[in-house]
Amino acid sequence: MKEYLASAVRSISESIRFDSSRQKHSHTAPFGQGALDCLLHFLALAEDMGFVTHNYGGYIGDVEFGEGAEEFAVLCHLDVVPAGNGWTKDPFSGIVEDNKIWGRGAVDDKGPAICCLYALKALKDEGFVPSKKIKLIVGCNEETGWACIDHYKEVADLPETGFSPDANFPVIYAEKGILHVRLHFRMNKAPFLFLEGGSSNNMVCDYCEATPRTLTVTKARALGLDIVGKKIVAHGKSAHGSTPEKGENAILPVLKFFEDKSDVVRHAIACIFDDVYGLKTLQDETGNLTLSPNTVKYRKNDLQICCDIRYPATMTAEDVHVILRKFGVSYETIYHQKPLLSDKDNELITTLLGVYEECTGKKAEPIAIGGGTYARALKHGVAFGPEMEGDESVVHQKDEYISIDRVELLLNMYKKAIEQLTK
Repeated sequence: MKEYLASAVRSISESIRFDSSRQKHSHTAPFGQGALDCLLHFLALAEDMGFVTHNYGGYIGDVEFGEGAEEFAVLCHLDVVPAGNGWTKDPFSGIVEDNKIWGRGAVDDKGPAICCLYALKALKDEGFVPSKKIKLIVGCNEETGWACIDHYKEVADLPETGFSPDANFPVIYAEKGILHVRLHFRMNKAPFLFLEGGSSNNMVCDYCEATPRTLTVTKARALGLDIVGKKIVAHGKSAHGSTPEKGENAILPVLKFFEDKSDVVRHAIACIFDDVYGLKTLQDETGNLTLSPNTVKYRKNDLQICCDIRYPATMTAEDVHVILRKFGVSYETIYHQKPLLSDKDNELITTLLGVYEECTGKKAEPIAIGGGTYARALKHGVAFGPEMEGDESVVHQKDEYISIDRVELLLNMYKKAIEQLTK
């Protein structure tokens, strides 16, 4: 696969240059022009390789390889979360430096998507004839709602079986349920005139600011807050909403500035950050529930906090709602995905484990994650890479990158995986 490495690196770099975070939509670009341009770039690459491609209204596209009656899916996405703050490199440059490709989407999920495309090209060039029709499906709305997958189901046939290269190795057998809720903490006279923070419901808030009615400089300094004019500003560290422990939430120090001035603010801190009702104690073999308050805004006597909740795979959303109702505040569900839970011994998982062990020389067991992938859109789906245990955490964070060594490994692993699952 070494002969494909330079081309794959170049294509990943090109793809990163499109800001495919969700933007203003149009009739031809339902998730914004950047996402559409990124999709067209990917499909043009595939066409140049000789594959049949389809663009389904700018929502999603696919690349076909093979003629078998049975179908197999490789599900990827080309959209990204907003760049966020604190980058030391241009997040949409795709610069190649220090043996790494830098930029938003390098790991999540443009790099792996393009590796899968070049894996198909390598198989095609070798004369491999799959027994199944392979569909490499690339969506443009994975990060903000999955309307791309809903659209695909309406206009095309989604295979029942496949994998998504959008999580971790060795192979994911379970994904927690995902629940995004907007909590409303009503207040008659807030101790602030303005409060807002966060850029995405599935990213740990790395910036929050507020305009206090009364600015106490010593308290602001004690909480590590910056003072900009009449505002207080908190800088945190972004992370994926499924792993809030890897980030530093900027909402908390801002709320703490006001906790001695408002019973409502104290209640919000107690419910969300102090977990007085024990929401985070829900657990099973797939892990504990995680709660990440990622966006906040104050509008018309209403402090609105959107929380990203990842609940254990053997539980239901109602198990979560039982505890949320104890908060005593109004809230609405703005997004929900049921968990994914697969049999660890099924053929899909054992085959992918074998590929992982062959390529890395490491014995491993399937794992569970809090992240959500397209795999749960399939009747029989799992996630497979690209991250390894011990990797620096860069997904949904500043200075995202993928190493060229990892690209080379992915080319080999995805080629072997697709070949073994479709021969």
